[in-house]
Amino acid sequence: MKTKDKILSKALELFNDKGYNNITTRHIAAELSISAGNLHYHFRHSEDIIKILFAELTLKMDELLNEMKKLENKTLDDLYQFTYSTCGIFYSYRFIFINFIDILNQIPEIESRYEGVNFSRKEEFQLIFSDLQKNHIFQKDVPHFIVDCLIEQIFIIADNWLTHNRLILKLNPAEAIQHYTLLQMNLFYPLLNKEQQKLYEQQYIR
Repeated sequence: MKTKDKILSKALELFNDKGYNNITTRHIAAELSISAGNLHYHFRHSEDIIKILFAELTLKMDELLNEMKKLENKTLDDLYQFTYSTCGIFYSYRFIFINFIDILNQIPEIESRYEGVNFSRKEEFQLIFSDLQKNHIFQKDVPHFIVDCLIEQIFIIADNWLTHNRLILKLNPAEAIQHYTLLQMNLFYPLLNKEQQKLYEQQYIR
């Protein structure tokens, strides 16, 4: 692994474990047993590392969304796996969401990127939900304002469940990903047709 990749990997680990505000480039260099000068050769500031980690997160979600959109006959299980994978990706970059306000305040570039991503994600989710209607997973007569509201609810939960888990439930990684996957999936239940609701209860409710 190249030094630059080692720095990014170690930074992600430390930010996740210790928190964005508690880690400096010197901490990262010390953990890697390299000089601060060597680290600064690759990244002048910790903000430069954050920008790349945020870009990695965005890319992973882009790839996941593209895979979901490519599926011609989307099923309830596809929706579950997509939601589960999303929670897994978010957990891998959890410091971004737990320290989101601080990061946005300190790195305006990420705030502008987030706004752009948020807008495009809404359109992508609308397309996915439209496909689920065509495939008779969702009811066809769901009003547009309900779908729009659902997307916003999903985004609110997705951006904040990691903080909720840290402060309230304190579940371990596997339990947290499972719990919050179902929490988001339950939002879809009223939109499912009767047959899919029964399937949902059989497969996912324990």
